[in-house]
Amino acid sequence: MRSAMRKLPPLNALKAFEAAARHLSFTRAAEELFVTQAAVSHQVKGLEEHLGIKLFIRRNRALLLTEAGQSYYLDLKAIFDQLLQATDKLLLATEQGSLTISLPPSFAILWFVPRLSRFRDAYPDIDVRIKAVDEIDGSLSDDVDVAIYYGDGRWPGVTAYKLHNEYLLPVCSPLLLHGPKPLRQPADLLQHTLLHDETRNAWKDWFKLVGIDKDKGDNGPIFSHSSLALKAAVHGQGIALANNVLVKPEIDAGHLIRVFPEALPRKKAFYLVCRDSQAEIGKIATFRQWLLAIVDEEEDQFSL
Repeated sequence: MRSAMRKLPPLNALKAFEAAARHLSFTRAAEELFVTQAAVSHQVKGLEEHLGIKLFIRRNRALLLTEAGQSYYLDLKAIFDQLLQATDKLLLATEQGSLTISLPPSFAILWFVPRLSRFRDAYPDIDVRIKAVDEIDGSLSDDVDVAIYYGDGRWPGVTAYKLHNEYLLPVCSPLLLHGPKPLRQPADLLQHTLLHDETRNAWKDWFKLVGIDKDKGDNGPIFSHSSLALKAAVHGQGIALANNVLVKPEIDAGHLIRVFPEALPRKKAFYLVCRDSQAEIGKIATFRQWLLAIVDEEEDQFSL
């Protein structure tokens, strides 16, 4: 009785034999496998020695299978066909089904959701599941395929793709712009309520940019999300320092107006992230390519 622990032949040798048997040519097998003819011949010879069975009859201008080689080839061909079918089935599953995306609530509300229908129209077989998350720890949870992070682009274990170049702009409602407290120069902002999101010191940095005492700009309500601060600005409750990407829809709709041209560059940005090992796989690669194409299309619109 043969041992259950017997050693299988090397996979490369089996691949070389199957290709050579299918083509009845070492040369054509080598071309298919992107190796040299000598390498295929060496692999097949090693397989014959491993098995202790001659698989080919070698003649000057012909390569023929022995009876044992013909039988072995047919069995291997069926096995390789099954492997290909299993792989195709797996890849099809990764191309379709659900895609769970984790992203900050404000980015989801103001930027992603308005564009979601375009992705659904292009890829109806992929169902998107949106998971709004405030905090990140730099790693993707098991139930998330891809995510949008805000930061410097450096997180361990994930591949990150920067989206837009970002700036902060002072914006307000048109009603406030033409109200009793005129806004002719940056210092006039100090006469108004300043709206803050989670980046509490942003107003101080903007005032420093325009040459005003950096300690100015800490008054006014604080909102947990940028979308809330922008909504307050739309209702005329104050002036917001808004991310150029997130505020663009409100500016285009005429709900908000850019008050002054000075823009504060941001060192951080929104990034699309996925696991290093999955960046080129199925629906994840499809979503990444689609999202980055949308960003490229719109980047000029966000230039200042």
